[in-house]
Amino acid sequence: METYMFVKTGDDWFIDLPEYIEQGGAAGDLQMVDGADTMLDLIAERGTSVVLNISEEPFEGADVLVLTEKCDPSIGGGYYLMEKYNGKAVNQRMWLCQVTEFVFGKLPERIFVKQEDIDASE
Repeated sequence: METYMFVKTGDDWFIDLPEYIEQGGAAGDLQMVDGADTMLDLIAERGTSVVLNISEEPFEGADVLVLTEKCDPSIGGGYYLMEKYNGKAVNQRMWLCQVTEFVFGKLPERIFVKQEDIDASE
């Protein structure tokens, strides 16, 4: 399991992934668009940052993104569907770009996500 921070600047969401830039990736590639931004708005509940635990393997409390369509290699990435978030039907379709392939080394059939518990000390 890996942990990633997503930050909202204005109306735009970005994954905080400096190692992608360091290896020659473009900063614009880190923007979350085409449904992924909507998913982050849902998770953030009007906040401007989200920390997610992400894995190819199921883990307790995680929601699942299911790969529904791989995009042409010239576009990169693929479309995923999050049917439920925290037990509620959301049916959120989203495009995850080639940065997903950078993170996982491929486009996983399923990606498990859960917002990290920030205030676990309460």
